[in-house]
Amino acid sequence: IELEKSHYSDHEMRKLEEEELLWRRKESAYDDEVPGKRIIMAQDLEDKWEQKLLRFKAAPRVTDADKSNNRTSLNRKLDRNLMFLVKQKIGNQELYCCFVFLPLVFFLLHCWGLAGDHVEAKVLGNAPYGIYKYKFPRAIRTEDNVGAKVFFFKAFLQSSDLSPAEPKEDHLWVTKDELGDYLKPEYLKKVNRFLLDL
Repeated sequence: IELEKSHYSDHEMRKLEEEELLWRRKESAYDDEVPGKRIIMAQDLEDKWEQKLLRFKAAPRVTDADKSNNRTSLNRKLDRNLMFLVKQKIGNQELYCCFVFLPLVFFLLHCWGLAGDHVEAKVLGNAPYGIYKYKFPRAIRTEDNVGAKVFFFKAFLQSSDLSPAEPKEDHLWVTKDELGDYLKPEYLKKVNRFLLDL
């Protein structure tokens, strides 16, 4: 039933028509081809594609940035999702944390001086996929401001011009496994719950 109700692609339809045409030509010994006109048959195309596939050589997954363990380069760990960490001054400490965007602003890498003017990213959805809550130190707490919430949105970097940029802050592109080298354990424990490495 599935084969009876399924639809053929244009290429499959062309191949079936050509097979039928070749069968009719063999049966009737009739040649209706126009002299000087070359017809590329679907089977010829498939053979050409097969040869092209056999000649294809995939680029290596291990880059120079992987060999030198350059974690500031985006051209590393090509088979993994990378997360963007920025060293920020929090109180009197400089800590790495997940990059924080200003609320309701699309992508401000170039405003922060972390990338060139040609950064394109796609934020997936309007709802955050994770939240991190923390309390301010007692010295700066007020009755109205006890702590803060940081919302996490998933974004894909589609194209970028990061190479000529002179970053104002230290930044890293790391995998989920490498987060423990840079994040504080309590921050990592809370953030790890919703960071997926698919």
